[in-house]
Amino acid sequence: MKNQDHSITINGVPIQDEDIEYASRSLKAASHPLRLKIMCLLENTEMTVQEIVDSVGTTQSNISQHLGLMRDKGLLSSHRVANRVYYRLAESRRALLRACSSLK
Repeated sequence: MKNQDHSITINGVPIQDEDIEYASRSLKAASHPLRLKIMCLLENTEMTVQEIVDSVGTTQSNISQHLGLMRDKGLLSSHRVANRVYYRLAESRRALLRACSSLK
């Protein structure tokens, strides 16, 4: 009997269990409607917390909590300019957003 290889691959690249866990945590973090809305806002631009607040219409505190979680889960990256923090969609997560946007 032939020994079968049961490894998981995407486009021929082996995927490890820790990669699956990381992707699962990212998907859970993105699944909240407000967080998905923020990801859509940041698809092609970067914004400050206040700009995001103005766009989605909730409190600064609420947005800050979501942004912190999203940054911790690798969905967003940020950088500081003077006293403002700018957020953008992490490059590695653009494919996730594109996959979500194709769902009807």
